[in-house]
Amino acid sequence: MSQAVAEKSLKLKDRVILVTGASYGIGAHAALAYAREGATVILLGRTQDMLEAVYDRIEEEGLPQAAVLPFDLGCNDEEKFIELADLIAREFGRLDGALLNAGVLGQKAPLDSYKWAAWKQVMDINVNGQFLLAKSITPLLELSEHGASLVLTSSSVGREGRAFWGAYSVSKFAIEGMMQILAEELYDSRNIRVNSLNPGGTRTSMRAEAYPAENPAQLTTPDQIMDIHVYLMSDESKHINGQALNAQPK
Repeated sequence: MSQAVAEKSLKLKDRVILVTGASYGIGAHAALAYAREGATVILLGRTQDMLEAVYDRIEEEGLPQAAVLPFDLGCNDEEKFIELADLIAREFGRLDGALLNAGVLGQKAPLDSYKWAAWKQVMDINVNGQFLLAKSITPLLELSEHGASLVLTSSSVGREGRAFWGAYSVSKFAIEGMMQILAEELYDSRNIRVNSLNPGGTRTSMRAEAYPAENPAQLTTPDQIMDIHVYLMSDESKHINGQALNAQPK
C-alpha cells in the first residue's frame, strides 16, 4: 500500500482529540487508537510519568506527536479548568473530539455506611470534574471544521442501579443525564455530537479492583473495544447524537 493511500484511509487524520484518564487502561488504549488513525492526541491525567509512557509509545510507532497535560479533575477550582482550556486553545486552536474517560471507583459499600470523604472524591472527579471540563472545552469543540464529538464514558451501573456500587453508580447516572442534556443543547446549535459509551467488562485495573476474585483472562481487553471508540470520533458517526451506547453486547 502506498503512503498516500495509507494516509488517505486514516479515519482521524489531522484531528485534535483530548483524552482524559489517558495514563492507563481504556484511556491509554484509546489515545493510541486515535493516534494510529492520524489524530494528534492530548493526554490528560493525574500521573505525569504514566502519561509520558503513553506518549513514548506513540512516539515509538512514529505517530503524530502527542501532548502531555498533567491535571487533577478533582481539583474543585473552575479557574484551573479555564486555564487548561486556554492552554489547549493557544497550542492547538481547537478540539475535534474529546473522550471524557477519567474516573475513580470509590467504595463498594451500602449507601448507609458509605464514607463521606470517599463519596465526595468520586463525585468531584466523576461528575464535577467532567462538568467543568466539558463546559470549558465546548468553545474549542465548536471550532472544529468536521463537527466535533464528545464521548462520556459510562457504565452498566449508571443505567441500572446495583446494590453496593454507591457513589460510582450514582456518578454514572449523572454522566448519562449530563450527556442527554449536552446532546440536546449542542448538536443543532453548535454541531457537537454528544454520546455516552459503556465499555462493559474490560480487563483494566479498575475492573480488578471492583472484582478481585474475577479471572481477568476471561475479560475483553481494551484493544478489543477500540473500533467503537474510533468510530465515535470519526465522520462515520456524524449522525449519532444523544445515544447511550455499549462497546460490547450485553
